[in-house]
Amino acid sequence: MRYKSTSIKSKWLKTKWLLRAAKIRSYVPQTLLFSRSSLGSMLSRYSTVYFKPTGGTGGFHIVRITKAGNGYQTQHNSAKKRFPTRDALYGHLKKRAKGRSFLMQKGIKLAAANGRPFDIRVMVQKSVGGVWKSTALFTKVGRPGKVATNYHQGGDLGYFQQTMSKAGFSKSRIKEKEAELKRLGTSVGRLFDKRISGFRELGLDVALDARGRAWILEVNTRPQFYPLRRMNKSMYRRIMSYARKYGRKG
Repeated sequence: MRYKSTSIKSKWLKTKWLLRAAKIRSYVPQTLLFSRSSLGSMLSRYSTVYFKPTGGTGGFHIVRITKAGNGYQTQHNSAKKRFPTRDALYGHLKKRAKGRSFLMQKGIKLAAANGRPFDIRVMVQKSVGGVWKSTALFTKVGRPGKVATNYHQGGDLGYFQQTMSKAGFSKSRIKEKEAELKRLGTSVGRLFDKRISGFRELGLDVALDARGRAWILEVNTRPQFYPLRRMNKSMYRRIMSYARKYGRKG
């Protein structure tokens, strides 16, 4: 059976969809298309800004930009560079973009579990009857010093409740967040359906800041979950029971 679920590569298009929905807009960190003027306005508002391709996956080309003294510092993977002026920084990023489209996104200081920053994947899938359901929540726990938490970037997968507990959240707060994130997942599923038909699965990457506020970093339309096979067989089987119905092999 052929894989039957609509896939959208452009992060900018998906961000615009999220921003048009009143209930979801407050979950989206400020995001602009990369240009000299948008870089200037983002850096004058935020101490940390992320530079990411509109079509990339796996966190490979994400650059973190922070203010450093009177200049700026970039970090890609573990490599850091300093730039004395905004113009020098812009020149570097423009060269890095190689004519491709990039986004600038307000940096969220991620909550950390035992000193390791993490974000959350909310897996949302559609039942045969066409109802969106949040089928799994798990965490991606980053390596200290890395820009992205992705599995491909040396991060580890974790259990949602366990990671949240290590981050100092109480049992009742964890329950509350779990319910909120599951609701958010199904809301995004319904919103995407209004834009284009044919979606069967989505993977929301959600950050929690130090206060526990949730932010949607990205919505993946072809989310990876194969690493779960080793970590949590029952969660993997649950996701696959939905996925097989639209031709997903894992």
